Amino acid sequence: MNRASCLLLLVALFATAYSKDYFTEKFEDKSYEDRWVQSTAKPDLGAFKLSHGKFYGDAKKDLGIQTSEDARFYGLSAKFDEFSNEGKTLVIQFTVKHEQKIDCGGGYVKVYPAGTDQPGLTGDSPYHIMFGPDICGYSTKKVHVIFTYKGKNLLIKKDIKCKDDELTHLYTLILNPDNTYEVRIDNEKVESGKLEEDWDFTAPKRIPDPEAKKPSDWVDDEKIDDPTETKPGDWDKPEHTADPEAKKPEDWDDEIDGTWEPPMIDNPDYKGVWKARQIDNPAYKGAWVHPEIDNPEYVEDANLYLFKDLGVIGFDLWQVKSGTIFDNVLITDSVQRAEEFGNETWGKTKDPEKKMKDEQDEVERKKEEEDRKKSEAEQATKKSDDDDESDADDTKSPHADDEL
Repeated sequence: MNRASCLLLLVALFATAYSKDYFTEKFEDKSYEDRWVQSTAKPDLGAFKLSHGKFYGDAKKDLGIQTSEDARFYGLSAKFDEFSNEGKTLVIQFTVKHEQKIDCGGGYVKVYPAGTDQPGLTGDSPYHIMFGPDICGYSTKKVHVIFTYKGKNLLIKKDIKCKDDELTHLYTLILNPDNTYEVRIDNEKVESGKLEEDWDFTAPKRIPDPEAKKPSDWVDDEKIDDPTETKPGDWDKPEHTADPEAKKPEDWDDEIDGTWEPPMIDNPDYKGVWKARQIDNPAYKGAWVHPEIDNPEYVEDANLYLFKDLGVIGFDLWQVKSGTIFDNVLITDSVQRAEEFGNETWGKTKDPEKKMKDEQDEVERKKEEEDRKKSEAEQATKKSDDDDESDADDTKSPHADDEL
């Protein structure tokens, strides 16, 4: 190993050694029930159960909490020692598995202020961060990243697509003290940027100059009609014409039925609306760009990333079809630690999980094929029996009953 490689390894080890995990949960057994609080704010909230699902990579490592009741709201939360992310990176990470082919439901977590009323947790409970996938029909398949700022919940202005298959996926949110962020799915970056640009935390830095107006002689039509072209004299023909083969019915009475008019048909000579050929406009100046000025209402905030009283994490969501499994929850201050945690959990079981699912899908496919062939055979046998009965009826003597 060369010197540079050794140095990089030492830096990684140092970063991991001095990182801090504020919360971890692997849901390895029923003891999680001692750490998580079920909301009692509503009498019909759905129940979570411990399960690795129908297919998995490791029966123990893939245990997680699974939504178990259809068309239910869910409310479950866990407390951790209160902390502030001031001057530090904040990483929120967990895995989600929609093995039920989810049609509409949330798969996100919320991080709340310390002191949040856990038994009274509802969708109206104030939170700091909401992060994770949300699916509803074909139109909504996105990753929510919502921050609360000065009492308002701010949605990200970018569209981040989430995974919508039935396998387990790792979701990671990285919030940096320089007011930048990154979203990863399965340890790969899918979005990043600046908080100030991708959320409406503050008024915009620049705004259109209210005093500026497009000049009255500004030409922004890129194309114009060719002035040398004229419409042919025989162009205008009606779109419909009277049917020349139609005749007035013999029993038509003008006094009773009114004046007879032949029905209209499409005119074969109709050429449509005439349009001149388009040419480049010699007076075209380009698209007019509204000048901008500094926004007098803009106030810079160097602490957009900052939450001073983080203390509770929870699942407050709605699901039409239950079956989602949540696992491997981590809140830490180290991206390196989050990567390692993800590789130790999701990373080790994702391939065996897919292998088991593929095997189950193949068994199901073969069963469906066998059932189809069996059904076709039964239908063919029934048709043959019906045909035999029909033939027997046709050959039966008309006097057979008399002879008996």
